[in-house]
Amino acid sequence: MKLYNVRKGQFVYYDNKLHKVYSVKPFFKQSVHLVRLNDLEQQLTTAKEIELYKPKHLDSFICNHKRYTLHKNSQAKIGDYILVINPRPDSLDHHHLHAIELVSSIEKNGVISNKSNGIKHNEYWVMVPGLLEGANKIDFQHPRTDKNSNEHEAIPLSPEVDLPKMGDVFQKNDSAPIIQAMVIAIKGRTIYLGGNLVVEKSEIVDPEKWSFVHNIFDQ
Repeated sequence: MKLYNVRKGQFVYYDNKLHKVYSVKPFFKQSVHLVRLNDLEQQLTTAKEIELYKPKHLDSFICNHKRYTLHKNSQAKIGDYILVINPRPDSLDHHHLHAIELVSSIEKNGVISNKSNGIKHNEYWVMVPGLLEGANKIDFQHPRTDKNSNEHEAIPLSPEVDLPKMGDVFQKNDSAPIIQAMVIAIKGRTIYLGGNLVVEKSEIVDPEKWSFVHNIFDQ
């Protein structure tokens, strides 16, 4: 489906690969700012060069080098990533269509995300890690004709890419309450975080213990 009314958050195909609309700047020639989901690479393009895709239950895609499957009937747990499907933010919340947010805490009617948004349980689908039975891979618009078929599977990051960098904010998932801290120094394989936290690189890249939130310099 060709798009003429582009809005932030829409899933689209561009150059045969799945992207998300990051922003729209109507007064620029290349007015559509995209983020390629598999590696978070940013692109600039126009509305006529993209095609809309509406996510469905059990759709599976790679996001930031890890595969997830959307599940509309799962209730999120702390440390899960969620995709906002039906945004209904109140005056204090700022989530939007297809925002990908990390769950920091659970409440009776919903979750609180890493960005302090209150998101009701009927507003999101859980991004379950891995490929679930019956899932439909949506990384490519035309997968059978794509020459790089190996790209369908997540590629582990090299140690150099995987190593946290200054300004990265991480969430500690195995603590109560949940802690978020920023990388303030790196010495070899030792990572120094705000709040006098010191961890080894092998620990902070363990998804059971820590989750990457964002980098303050990318905001």
